[in-house]
Amino acid sequence: MGSHHAAEIKEERFAPSSRLTNVIRLLLGVGVVTIAAGLYTDGHRFWANYLINNWFFLGLSLAGVLFVAIQSVSNAAWSLGYRRIAEAMGAYLPWAFAGFAVLMISTSMHWNHLYHWAHHGIAQEFLEGGQPNPEYDPIIAAKVPYLNVPFMAARMAVFFGLWILLYRAIRKHSLLEDQEGGLLRIRRIKTLASIFLPVFAVTWAMSTWDYIMSVDTHWYSTIFWVYHFAAAWVAALSFMAIVAVLLKKAGYLPHLNDNHLHDLGKFMFAFSIFWAYIWVSQFLLIYYANIPEETIYFQERLEHFKVPFFVNVVVNFVLPFFLLMARGSKRQGNYLLAVAILLIAGKYLDLYLGVMPGTLGGHAHFGWMEIGMFAGYAGLFLWVVTRALASASLIQHKHPYIKEYATHEVM
Repeated sequence: MGSHHAAEIKEERFAPSSRLTNVIRLLLGVGVVTIAAGLYTDGHRFWANYLINNWFFLGLSLAGVLFVAIQSVSNAAWSLGYRRIAEAMGAYLPWAFAGFAVLMISTSMHWNHLYHWAHHGIAQEFLEGGQPNPEYDPIIAAKVPYLNVPFMAARMAVFFGLWILLYRAIRKHSLLEDQEGGLLRIRRIKTLASIFLPVFAVTWAMSTWDYIMSVDTHWYSTIFWVYHFAAAWVAALSFMAIVAVLLKKAGYLPHLNDNHLHDLGKFMFAFSIFWAYIWVSQFLLIYYANIPEETIYFQERLEHFKVPFFVNVVVNFVLPFFLLMARGSKRQGNYLLAVAILLIAGKYLDLYLGVMPGTLGGHAHFGWMEIGMFAGYAGLFLWVVTRALASASLIQHKHPYIKEYATHEVM
């Protein structure tokens, strides 16, 4: 029976519908208008949203490549129906690089005020006349050897260079596998994935320190990068679930069944709990120690963002915990689709709470600019992903594990 199913799996091409194309155009149009209006009306708020969206969609893209890498080194067969979706997410990396390049240029030119450490003269103890500098910050001055624009830009170039190079190599061998079959390309992908995993761990941690944690320059957390990894990973799994269910509804991926959805749902469930574990670990340690320079991070959020602060925990942990606990909930496409959308919104809220208090403080408010810029970035991301999906078969039909994929069953 397994060979019968495996023989039926052939090359399958995705063609974006006119409806999907129109939705993407609409989202892009909303984004362009919002960016123009945002720059004109409130530049400070615009740059804060710019950072949020660039980081959010970078996380989605990188986590897609990470998914491929993990499945490759573990010789997993169940995930073959998702791998081309994850590969397509990685195609956004050059666009993310362009976004962060603009951020670095704007920071060096003092067009934005996102990073307190980048303010002119803040690390200079004395003025030119020898008088004390009232703007001098000794804590930031001690961090200047690491936190400075040229060094950060250099790190960014190296990190993105490694990410894009490794992603394109993995993608290249994945596409060659469609032509050649066999084990050669699979082995090379596994080797590249083995390199990508430690590279990702180090570069993701440092990028998190650079772009997000340094917004609150005086504050730091040793598990901050793990916290943001959990958030990006859950968001990426949720995006993959949304795309897979919608493709299935459109008549694609005929062999992707409830068992495959079940496994992806288990990932979403497990890492929602992992995110909550890291969140609680960070919060309780700071709460218990009660050291002022640590508690200020949560004090600002509880003072100015109390409702979103607690909504964040409910949406990202309490709801998915109960909604995904039952076995049947992870096997229903429409149900999983709804939970995935909820988690995407929750992870955006989580990032919003991580950036806005340190950039806009109590003056931050959620409105048209936040909605419009997210819509624009979502449109760009979807445009890149759909183009990548349409450029190759939706399934690696010559993969040596295709039989195991087709007959996969969760007991």
